[in-house]
Amino acid sequence: MSFNVTILGSGAAVPTLKRGTTSQLVTCNQRTILIDCGEGTQIQMRKFKVKFQNIQVILISHLHGDHVFGLPGLISTMQLLGRQDPLKIIGPKGIKEFLLNQFKLSGLYNGFPLEFTELETNAKQIVFEDKCLEIHTFPLKHRIQTQGYRINEKPGKRRLDVEAFEASGASRSYIQKLIAGDDIMDNEGRIVKSEDVTFPPKPIKSYAFCSDTAYLPELIDSLKDVDLLYHEATFLDKESERAVETFHSTAKQAATIALKSNAKRLILGHFSARYKSMENHQLEAESIFERVYIPTDGEIFHV
Repeated sequence: MSFNVTILGSGAAVPTLKRGTTSQLVTCNQRTILIDCGEGTQIQMRKFKVKFQNIQVILISHLHGDHVFGLPGLISTMQLLGRQDPLKIIGPKGIKEFLLNQFKLSGLYNGFPLEFTELETNAKQIVFEDKCLEIHTFPLKHRIQTQGYRINEKPGKRRLDVEAFEASGASRSYIQKLIAGDDIMDNEGRIVKSEDVTFPPKPIKSYAFCSDTAYLPELIDSLKDVDLLYHEATFLDKESERAVETFHSTAKQAATIALKSNAKRLILGHFSARYKSMENHQLEAESIFERVYIPTDGEIFHV
């Protein structure tokens, strides 16, 4: 099944002509998840041919404007386009009040259900789960309550080894039990072990999103062995003091987190508008961690 991340916006607080503010679209096993929704996100969606109405879950990292100001407009557009399906919105405490006040003051009638999950604390927890995936949240270190998110596929069923199964002589009526991992006893009293006639499930994949945060070694446990990691890299190393003051990270610090977490690949983002080129971000991060990517808005990464 597909597991893709589309970078809708990779800039920091100030949008530019090249980079929008933070927003990403994750598609995982027929689930569509929007992470953050900075100003202009729906324009980016139109530009990159993303279907608004496919979004089932929205994850908000924190309530700073460059991560949330696009959300009222997006929901308004969904309504105007006739959406009827419920929309799950998960974020820090205050996200519900933020949105409902916008709707009240603007006179916007919300014509479809909004299902809010407000995170009262920064504690690590599972915030969404279905038969295909789990979404975990974990605390980041920023000026206000800020959440990171990790999306994990759930293990699938085992895969039938047709040749071994046929050699076992078992009835085809047992296939579903065997690929579910269960051993069976056939009509003649013979034990057929699942592991003898099936292959293991395909390896599960995972994606983690670390929004605005100071360098935080405590993240390593939540990010362990992640296949694809996004970590903010607002500044270069020479502005490390500024990073500390504003609770942001440098490219080197992001790469250090990736290395210590044993991440497979690293996407940098949330670049300050002061930088005209990201070449030095790439070089600084690659001095610590090899597989570093500087995204362009609209770029798709396969997990």
